Amino acid sequence: MSKKQFNKRGKWEVILQNDETISFEHVITCLMEMCGHNEYQAQQCALITDQKGQCSVFVDKYDECESILEYFIKSGLTCKLKKYKR
Repeated sequence: MSKKQFNKRGKWEVILQNDETISFEHVITCLMEMCGHNEYQAQQCALITDQKGQCSVFVDKYDECESILEYFIKSGLTCKLKKYKR
């Protein structure tokens, strides 16, 4: 029996999740360094993540999103990757 092939085509998104332990400053720095957010965008994403529990912070091809995800995880952030549906 073969497994269903994983489809990486299309757009994907990195979802930052609130873990209540990482500082706003660290989150903002990571968003600016890896996602290319300006300070205002990074602050807004950090705030949304704090208030709503999660925020989509990056949308691109699978490989690009996977690189961002790995960087965030190494930086101590909690996040996930999912297919972009908007």
